[in-house]
Amino acid sequence: MFAWCRGCALGGFFLIPTVLAMTFAAMTATAEQTLHVPSGQRVDLNEVLLDDSMGELWVRFRFVAPRIGKVSGSISFDVAVYDIDHLCNEFAVPYLVEYALEPERVIVSLSDRALEFGATNHDATQFFGAYRLESARCIWEEF
Repeated sequence: MFAWCRGCALGGFFLIPTVLAMTFAAMTATAEQTLHVPSGQRVDLNEVLLDDSMGELWVRFRFVAPRIGKVSGSISFDVAVYDIDHLCNEFAVPYLVEYALEPERVIVSLSDRALEFGATNHDATQFFGAYRLESARCIWEEF
């Protein structure tokens, strides 16, 4: 599976590593919630994962956005990046405040279909953004 991310090496794509993550049922209660984003595409919250496998807390917000897919792909990464930024600032930040979470990194991902975390699917399209929080705002981090 190839995924696009702003600032990635290797020509803008990388292979998704498999990491261990923990999902808390209370935090996924809002799953399958449709959200409004700048591109106008339909974006649904799939899940929120807490990941401390790298020795620091990362919170992963995973969204399904069918219009980024290869078949129906009318939304390119250049457009979806604004959706990712918007989701971080307008959805992730209030969520983190509500659950009193203070992560080192926030990862926002869009996928054209619901996928199990860490699963490989060569037909899937995924876009990612990594952020650090500063004064309750998402600051994009190149990785």
